[in-house]
Amino acid sequence: MTDAKGTRLPCVVLFNINGSGMGHLTTCLAYANRLRGHARPVFFSLASAIEMIHDMGFEADYLVSRFWSRATSWAWDQQLAMRLGMLFERVRPDVVVFDGTWPYRGLLHAASVYGAPRLVWSNLTLYKKGMRKVPVREDNFDLVIRLGEIGCAFSVEQEAPPVRKVIIPPVTLLQDHELLDRNAARDALGLRREGRFVLFSLGPGNLKDVAGIGRALIDEMKARGYSVVWARTPISVRDVELPDDVTPISVYPLARYLRAFDLYVGAAGYNACCEILQARIPSLFVPNRQVADDQAARAAMVASSVPAVVSSCESAEQISNAVGTLMASRYVPVSGPSLDLSGADHAADEILALIGVQR
Repeated sequence: MTDAKGTRLPCVVLFNINGSGMGHLTTCLAYANRLRGHARPVFFSLASAIEMIHDMGFEADYLVSRFWSRATSWAWDQQLAMRLGMLFERVRPDVVVFDGTWPYRGLLHAASVYGAPRLVWSNLTLYKKGMRKVPVREDNFDLVIRLGEIGCAFSVEQEAPPVRKVIIPPVTLLQDHELLDRNAARDALGLRREGRFVLFSLGPGNLKDVAGIGRALIDEMKARGYSVVWARTPISVRDVELPDDVTPISVYPLARYLRAFDLYVGAAGYNACCEILQARIPSLFVPNRQVADDQAARAAMVASSVPAVVSSCESAEQISNAVGTLMASRYVPVSGPSLDLSGADHAADEILALIGVQR
């Protein structure tokens, strides 16, 4: 791939793991979106939603994740090393960016044997206490990008070799001007311009059964006069059965359409929280406690900046109280300076700096 002047663009391979949802893929797509025109982003994805990568105009290769594979860990790592090696030989990357909690042995082996001049590790900062320590040294990488939480500013943790470590502000896939306004978003989704709509985005249900909580919350919202829209996740292994009067949608990126809705009900994953801050939608967060990151703590941070309620919604009383509190706060105006959501821009700048390129 070349730029407008015919010059070969440096190649950046973006390797995202398959988490409980679309988070790691979305983070890599955010980086790629900012690299566009300055580098050739090529994806190696363990998430199966390859068509989403193609729809955004990027190349992609797919390998089934170890979580879904029947192979042993050793055999899967061998396959990973071989597949990555074949990709490296074909595209000759200048930089390889891994986004995930646990860098695989197959990645490090392929980078060593087949050649990857620069290695980057992108990872979250907010994990639950007592999480098992990752047995991979950060100095295997040239750059470590730590995804900061709400209110975080860009900072350099370590400048000296062998590894540069930076913390970036929250990451959003789209920039503000790419979000649709209320009427345009409703038109695009086929929703009425009048009326009150609530969006449910509780995740794919691959790690947690969201159907029971979802049905109880749907009933509560309908009783309060809201039309319910349910977001289906592209990587879900099974669809939740919905009442006939609930509208299912399957769009990506969902962030583009968030302003169509009066309320949001969903999990508190990293990307979802950043997108809610960007769209400024009053929200009810139902943290997923079966994942490694601390969603409850993150949701509480968001609630300090936009009208939001955090609840596990495990009982009828909790659901009624949470929705009632959200109803009471939905007209509270958001004041104060805008939060810094420029993490993807900083990440792109750091990645390109490794190879002497400026955006």
